[in-house]
Amino acid sequence: MTATYTPSEMMTVTAARSLPNGTVCFVGIGLPSEAANLARLTHAPDVVLIYESGTIQTKPNVLPLSIGDGELCETALTTVSVPEMFRYWLQGGKVDVGFLGAAQVDRFGNLNTTVIGPYDAPKTRLPGGGGAPEIATSSKEVFITLKHSKRTFVDNPDFVTSVGYGRDGKAREKYKVIGKGPTRVITDLCIMAPEEGTNELIVTSIHPGVSREQIIEATGWAIRFADSVAETAEPSEQELSILRELKARTAAFHAASGA
Repeated sequence: MTATYTPSEMMTVTAARSLPNGTVCFVGIGLPSEAANLARLTHAPDVVLIYESGTIQTKPNVLPLSIGDGELCETALTTVSVPEMFRYWLQGGKVDVGFLGAAQVDRFGNLNTTVIGPYDAPKTRLPGGGGAPEIATSSKEVFITLKHSKRTFVDNPDFVTSVGYGRDGKAREKYKVIGKGPTRVITDLCIMAPEEGTNELIVTSIHPGVSREQIIEATGWAIRFADSVAETAEPSEQELSILRELKARTAAFHAASGA
């Protein structure tokens, strides 16, 4: 491999590869949307991307700024009402993968997108849950992608907006939710998965050039590693080219529209 790439590109390409062709994926805005659309433009042309605003099998030419971005509706096969999207598609068990990001995640895959600091007097008020709590409980499985740092990977999140496995790792067993929860966390350093029996996130694959010490230093709890840890495959020239074209096209479009 002779191409050079950034940690962010490594993360996006790795996350995109996680989506098999034909998957029905409920997509979050931001990094999940970037990865899901890269998958659609490369190895998974038949992936069905749906967004919270009700768009089904959308094929945006540029990455959306929000779920209300007109690009989603204009390029969708169809658009349904939000109640139908949640009640029939999501709660009806028709979504294979929920693809989410967050401001904080803990060792059991619980996500915070609500506040940083005390709830009643937060340091930062975040966008909130939106559809993420339902996506986290009703998708058949959940993929999470976010940049790796101690600010993001925390031992005790300030708020649990979207449940992974609960603060004790056993919430999904207790409440009998539809989906099996987070099965993969993709960062710019590594890939994590829940350990069988405890549901605690452990490192299963390390990206090229990244050390265990870097991962330990960037994680807010005593991160553990699987007995056998793989090395993540590097991005291909084609994946990098398509990703860069997508991002350049997006930047040019939003600049021209004044977004």
